[in-house]
Amino acid sequence: MGVATTAVSVAFGYVRLMDDQGDRPTSWFLGGLIVAAALAVYAAVRSLPRRTEAITASGAILFPLGILGLSSIGFPVLVAGVFALAFAAKARDQQDRP
Repeated sequence: MGVATTAVSVAFGYVRLMDDQGDRPTSWFLGGLIVAAALAVYAAVRSLPRRTEAITASGAILFPLGILGLSSIGFPVLVAGVFALAFAAKARDQQDRP
């Protein structure tokens, strides 16, 4: 849930920052944050199938978005992406154990 919370918080902050600057947020960046947050929320529910794939996809979206936005709001996105990928690796490891 921390990954999702970070993505949503950054999305709100990004919209506000763009509004304060009199500009419009980039739809693909904002959309990526929202999709990654939704995937992370899905992955947080232990009873749902394909959780590992969902958190992997979330990390795969957040990590490059974080790199692209590193000069402004990207650092928390990058960190959330790293955490999501780490959670995915741990989940895969636990699935591989007998």
